[in-house]
Amino acid sequence: MQNPASSPARDESGLFGHPRGLTNLFFTELWERFGYYGMRALLTLFMVAPLAKGGLGFDNRTAGIIYGTYTMSVYMLSIPGGYIADNFLGARATVFWGGVIIAAGYLSLAVHSPTFFYLGLVLVACGTGLLKPNISSMVGSLYTKDDPRRDSGFSIFYMGINTGALVAPLITGWVAQSDMAKEFLANHGFDPNKSWHWAFAISGIGMIFGLITYVLQRHRLADVGHAPSADIPRPWGKLLAVLAASALVFWIVRLSDSGLKVDWGVMGKTITFDLAWISYSYVIVPVLAIIWFGTRSDPAQRRMAAVFVFALCYLIFCAIFEQAGSTISLFADQLTRTEIAGFKFPSSWFQSVNSIFVILLSPVFAFVWVKWGDRIPSPIKFSFGLFFLALSFVLMVPAAKLTIDGRISPMWLVGLFFLQTVGELALSPVGLSTMTKLAPANLVGLVMGVWFLAAALGNKLAGTVAGDFTSTDPNALSNFFLHQAGWVGLAFVALLALAPWVKKLMGEVK
Repeated sequence: MQNPASSPARDESGLFGHPRGLTNLFFTELWERFGYYGMRALLTLFMVAPLAKGGLGFDNRTAGIIYGTYTMSVYMLSIPGGYIADNFLGARATVFWGGVIIAAGYLSLAVHSPTFFYLGLVLVACGTGLLKPNISSMVGSLYTKDDPRRDSGFSIFYMGINTGALVAPLITGWVAQSDMAKEFLANHGFDPNKSWHWAFAISGIGMIFGLITYVLQRHRLADVGHAPSADIPRPWGKLLAVLAASALVFWIVRLSDSGLKVDWGVMGKTITFDLAWISYSYVIVPVLAIIWFGTRSDPAQRRMAAVFVFALCYLIFCAIFEQAGSTISLFADQLTRTEIAGFKFPSSWFQSVNSIFVILLSPVFAFVWVKWGDRIPSPIKFSFGLFFLALSFVLMVPAAKLTIDGRISPMWLVGLFFLQTVGELALSPVGLSTMTKLAPANLVGLVMGVWFLAAALGNKLAGTVAGDFTSTDPNALSNFFLHQAGWVGLAFVALLALAPWVKKLMGEVK
């Protein structure tokens, strides 16, 4: 693959004086995210909808497990996806084939069949694992390492992501849930209860638009994303090892969902192990790694302790934040008024609120981080993210209690998404930047793998926790939000207390 530093010195013929390739990648990613968030906004709602209304009729726990496993897989498969691009196909080809597989997945979801439903989820997860990490790497490859436009380029690219995430639920949610769309289908001879599948098809059409954009503008990417030279032997053995390791982690995580108990004979006594306890290892293993690396004398190993601190915080953050498509989606659909000033809207439209706040607040955070610079170390920025995330679920405690009198105001969820977006902007962009700075030169891929794995396991926990959601017991629901806010609050306090030590672990890295 071509070194980013060897790219043409200055290409200003594209969007806002940026390289021409940024325009291609901006719109390709916009449409890919359109498909992803358009489908994600409906996934849990579709699974719990009764069979008579075109859904799958799953209970909350089953839907949460499937949702968490799917979103986990998207992140976990980014690790082999990046390896395939780096060592076999190159980023350009990997992004294309990833998009093809994603489109096939959404079109599978458009078929009214449980078999095609599961097939669609597998295809979308595999395709996203191929596309997502490599389209971002190509954005970086458009610039030399010292190009002052680099950060601005990623900001523009991030706007493409959020534009797709903003628009998609508005369209797919209207098709799947609105009375007007259902009436339109009925008037044209279609079953209105299958409106879900029309919405999934729209996600597929969005990805097809992205592929068309990508192919028609492929000449703009002539200098980036090439496959390795044909003279270089392909590391098939290492690829199999990466795939096997990913499969092993996936299998271990799925064991925690099985509900199985294992009897173990010890000294004539039988001890029963509940495999659900496997989920506790998501936290225990990083803590042990922090202790191990943090007590080493080698500065590089001590920085790895900081890597695991941030990865663990990100895992906890994702476990709460990523409930937007499960717990919060159900809360919006079953317990929140979906009407403002006489205008009735689909509950899935709440999924666009986060993107609205990201677009509005990103310039504010960009200004703050530039103005304050290194005066706020990364551990403090991370603690800010955890604090606002905990606050968002504290807000839901009284909201849950108010449901005893019926559906509550939509402004409660708007407040939730505002607080979560503040937390997201304090933590997520800083996290990626900090990981690349902390990683030893020979372990950058491994460190990014740790980051993706933290996101994967956090998403899995988000789905697992969502299984405890209830819409019929306000007190239980209030405690549900309070307990999770408490755990994140505990993580906030712990990180704040450990910030001086973590800063020392980081050494010269700011």
